[in-house]
Amino acid sequence: MNEWPEGSSDDNRGSRYGSGSASATPEGARVMRQVRRGRPAPPSAPGVPPQPSYVDGRGYGDFTNAQNTGYDSGYNTGQVYGGSGGGGPAGPGDAYGRGPRPAPNWRRRIKWTAITVVTVLTVTTVATYFWADSKLQREVDLSKVIDRPEGGEGTTYLIVGSDSREGMSAEEKKELHTGSAEGKRTDSMMILHTGSNGDTLISLPRDSDVEIPSFVGSESGKRYEGTGRHTKLNAAYAEDGPELLVRTVEFNTGLRIDHYVEIGFAGFANIVDAVGGVEIDIPQDIKDTKSGADFKKGKQTLNGEESLAFVRTRYALAGSDLDRTKNQQKFLAALANQVATPGTVLNPFKLYPTMGAGLDSLIVDKDMGLYDLASMFFAMKGVNSGDGKSMNMPISGSSGSNLVWDKTKVKQLVEQLKNDEKVTVSGN
Repeated sequence: MNEWPEGSSDDNRGSRYGSGSASATPEGARVMRQVRRGRPAPPSAPGVPPQPSYVDGRGYGDFTNAQNTGYDSGYNTGQVYGGSGGGGPAGPGDAYGRGPRPAPNWRRRIKWTAITVVTVLTVTTVATYFWADSKLQREVDLSKVIDRPEGGEGTTYLIVGSDSREGMSAEEKKELHTGSAEGKRTDSMMILHTGSNGDTLISLPRDSDVEIPSFVGSESGKRYEGTGRHTKLNAAYAEDGPELLVRTVEFNTGLRIDHYVEIGFAGFANIVDAVGGVEIDIPQDIKDTKSGADFKKGKQTLNGEESLAFVRTRYALAGSDLDRTKNQQKFLAALANQVATPGTVLNPFKLYPTMGAGLDSLIVDKDMGLYDLASMFFAMKGVNSGDGKSMNMPISGSSGSNLVWDKTKVKQLVEQLKNDEKVTVSGN
């Protein structure tokens, strides 16, 4: 007995699903409706294309004739995920229908990067300038100096190293072997002339024999007439400070001083330490209990304490003060060279401490600007590198313990400096 319903016999099933079937698609897939599940899809909003319904059984289309339904699932063409026909690599755009990403505009990016960098550098430079300018101690008034000689070509600086112990503790004085004398005196004096024919650094021995001219007191404003009194050059500073020292140098040389720069013991040591020490070649063994110097011959890097001992030493040197001035020139030029290196200038962790230590300890004239100060340091660097000349003031002999200048050579030297000529005069 055949229990299959009519039209559903084994033979009929075989004719439909077997190899002899005229249709590759099961009858049920073509004629059966899907069972309604849930409510029909709501009508589309205005402007939105009608969406296929999966409730009435026609959402997936007729597998035998997908074009009749108006909907293609994409499985027949391999475009389910937005790929090209046949499942190949994706074309322009992405799976969400967005267009291709535009290529980056490198020219625009480089332009704005450059603008940002320039802006940051400009702001930093301007801020640094005003910070540094505010730290300069402009305490020396050269307008108080009377009867000044005519100026010449180039710029002339009077650079003074004082033995000022201002702000130093008792422990620091002991470490730096400065002693505890009150007040301050000049421990070194140099003339630096910058011009178009090379820079010249001239040491003025502290024991130089000079005449104290008429002058106006820097504090009292009272005029003191000259009496022809001769004394050592450093006594002029001790008597009435920087203004009288400038007046005395100008009177005895005939060379006009354009700018004044002074640094004390502590400031000098702090600058050296801030820059990381200064390398210098010491020509001989040096041991001096008064300055604290204890060095072996050869190239070495000195810290602040050692540097101060080196530039102050004179009793252990055969030429005493004349040899000391040569060591001072050599060291200051090396220090300027170290400060001006890219390792210091381009490293903010070295540059700002160095600038701070230097500016905190420098005393300058009221007309001194940062440009003038920078020009001075670069000129000293040039002297160290061989682009200029360093020398002592020409000496002809002595008067007691005073060193007497060679007046003929000094006059020739001053004329060459005033006219900005190459210096041919030799010193001691």
